[in-house]
Amino acid sequence: MTMFEGKEKSATAYVLINCDLGAEESISEELKHLENVKEIQEVFGAYDIITKVEAQNQDALRETITWQIRKLDKVRSTLTLCCIEGQEFRRS
Repeated sequence: MTMFEGKEKSATAYVLINCDLGAEESISEELKHLENVKEIQEVFGAYDIITKVEAQNQDALRETITWQIRKLDKVRSTLTLCCIEGQEFRRS
């Protein structure tokens, strides 16, 4: 169940972020101020940060990723994984 239930379909994506060396904390702080960013996790490996982005529709999701996340200073690249509606499972 999402905060958009009963409204337009919601759109969810996980965005994997690769950033400049040492910029993880500052980028995570900036991400906290973006309304559609729901979760942030710094990770080890090929990417530095994983974010969960949830928006009211695909257009709003695209706007958040393209014009807000990708434009942050020191973000080098991103990989976006769009979720398939109705194919989720969450254990409590």
